[in-house]
Amino acid sequence: MTKDTMQIVREQDVVPFRNRVREMSTKIGMSLVNQTKLITAASELVRNMLKYANGGKTILEIVNKNGQNGVRLTFTDEGPGIENIPQAMQDGFSTGKSLGLGLPGAKRLVNEFDVKSIVGQGTTVVITHWKNGR
Repeated sequence: MTKDTMQIVREQDVVPFRNRVREMSTKIGMSLVNQTKLITAASELVRNMLKYANGGKTILEIVNKNGQNGVRLTFTDEGPGIENIPQAMQDGFSTGKSLGLGLPGAKRLVNEFDVKSIVGQGTTVVITHWKNGR
């Protein structure tokens, strides 16, 4: 299995990160539509990490479950954390000056989505998108 770790500390780190996500999804034969969904979700989450936590660490890995390949991305930061995850998962909610499409939008684009956060310690978001999008 392929596994990479990338530090995201400034805006310039986003493009190489997105390119690596594209490479991994291409490697497993993911369709262009599913690649686009995964990269869009990943971009949203990596930008949140930069905006709210001044960056963090990403782990990119190709995973296999029940014979199906996918790409799992883990975003970990040491930012302020998310005080109210259910509220943050509602469409239109934003603590920043954005449209609030971030977390719920990213969740809709991928097959698996998990967020854990401790206020004052940071947030970890794990997303997985399967080759066949199921």
